[in-house]
Formats: sequence, structure tokens, C-alpha cells
Amino acid sequence: METIIPTPARSSSASHAYGSRVEIVSDPWTATALSRLSSPDGSHTELVAIVKAVTARLAATAFEHLPTAPAATVTRMAEKHGEQLGTWRGTALDSSAGIVVIDVIRGGMIPSQVIFELLTLVLPIDGLRLDHLNMERVAGADGHVERVDLSGSKVGGSIEGATLILPDPMGATGATMVRALEHLMEKHGQPAKILMLPLIATPEFLKTVLEFDDRVHVVAGRLDRGMSSAEVLKTPLGARWSEESGLDDDDYIVPGAGGVGELLNNSY
Repeated sequence: METIIPTPARSSSASHAYGSRVEIVSDPWTATALSRLSSPDGSHTELVAIVKAVTARLAATAFEHLPTAPAATVTRMAEKHGEQLGTWRGTALDSSAGIVVIDVIRGGMIPSQVIFELLTLVLPIDGLRLDHLNMERVAGADGHVERVDLSGSKVGGSIEGATLILPDPMGATGATMVRALEHLMEKHGQPAKILMLPLIATPEFLKTVLEFDDRVHVVAGRLDRGMSSAEVLKTPLGARWSEESGLDDDDYIVPGAGGVGELLNNSY
């Protein structure tokens, strides 16, 4: 893993010591929205709406890491002032870059659709794809998970040289994301960049996914480490990373938001 150095704080990014490949969005609206997401008082309608809205908020930050290129667009004002004056010129997303959004069923279904639709608003569909990974845990004779079956997945082609985007509500252990990447890279090629967008993540999640591949960049809405000691909780985020914990014995995030995948689908 890269050397842990404090990330320079931007106006919308929390200061931390998890390294330069982690951004934790920090603004009052996102904090309030995730607080509502975590509350047991919200309705299902509100839950879905918040997941969509916070995913779009994280996307605004994550999209800064997509490939860009010089662009020129003839605007409506060209009719009045001519094409030279009426043309906008600047830097925009590279319309030739390949981007693949990965839906890890079930929790990732809504966030991945949001990301895909945001991209289709501004980029040609030929360079975009939304793939689906159906990851079913298969237990062995002793009842413990023996393997993960991905036979029901739908991957539409190569990911070679593409930017992968994996949005998921909860970044708990990171094991699911790693298994998803192992499958994709074994069967479908090597991506240029990997963006993960958990609404809420844990220190354990960051450690797992960052150590797996140095192409991974995480944009999270919140970092929860509620199972850490009182002493560690007094320190800045990541300052004592090896002693931080955000998972209980059942691998649920604390304080977290409960089983968001189950809540979104009302299926347990």
C-alpha cells in the first residue's frame, strides 16, 4: 500500500490520512442526507430518493477523475454573433473514452443506474455500458461461505483500457468489490482506472480495496469507524488506521445505516 499521507483538504473533501486515492465528501447537505439515510424514521420512498441524490453528489466528485479532452461547441448565439464568437471552447469529458458502470446486485442496482444515466446525458452511448454482476454466496457442507457464484451475471464485453465505476451504498469489508474485480479482470481485460463510490465506507473497506489494486480510487460520502476505541475516535481520520474499525461481528457498519440493500428492495 502507498505511504499514508494527509490528503489536502478541498472545500468539499474531508481531511484524512488514508492517502491520495481516497476522497471523503464533506459538506453539510451530504452529511444531513446521510444522517437521514441512517435514521430508522425515514420511509422507503425517502430512502430511495436519498440514495439517488447522494450517489449523484458523489458522482460530481468522481467524474473529475474521468478522461478529458479539448472541446468546442457551437452555441445558439452563433446565429447572432457568428460561429467564431458563438462557440464555447474548453475542457470536457473525453467522448472517445470507454466507461463501464458495474451494478453489483442487489445494493448497487439503484446507484449504478443513477451513474449510468448521468453519463448518458453528456457522453455518446457507444462508449458507455452498464454491466450487472449477480454474486450469490454458496455455502459448503459446514454452512460457511465456500465460494461466490457469478453465473447469472451480464457483462457486455471487454473492459480493457476502460474506466470502471462501481457504486454501492455500503463499503463494509470490501470483499465483494475485490471479488467483482477479480472476476472482471480475469474474464474481460484490464481497466485503466477503477472508481468506487460507497455512500458510507469503513477503514476496513479502504484497506482491502486499496491494497488489492493501485488503480482503485474511492469517493465516499462518509467514513464510519464506530467500533474503534474511544481513544482512537479522538484522533483524525486515518491517523491510527490500523486501530480503526467500523464493523461489528456480523460485518455491519457502525454507526452505518443497517442493511441498505435489503431496505432498498424491501427483501430480506
